[in-house]
Amino acid sequence: MTTKNKQELIAQVVALLSVMIEVNEPSSQITITENKSQSIEMLTVKECTEAIKGLSEHTVRQLVVQEKLPYIRTGQGQRGKILISKNALLSYFGGAA
Repeated sequence: MTTKNKQELIAQVVALLSVMIEVNEPSSQITITENKSQSIEMLTVKECTEAIKGLSEHTVRQLVVQEKLPYIRTGQGQRGKILISKNALLSYFGGAA
């Protein structure tokens, strides 16, 4: 994952957190439907295989290692869970579902 990709993901997370903070404020005029249009769905490796029929966990992990799919690793070190944006996954495979 390149530095640019990481910066883009961080910017998206910050934008989502800002929207969530605004929604939780009592004086906010933002509705939940507006928040849903900006949400990003993250999938685990197993959920990726369920989203794309015929895709194996090994293939998803290889795409991550080859930096063909942007991802976020939660937790510490190599044991952390890999999360992949559903939009990135679908766009990589041409919108297949």
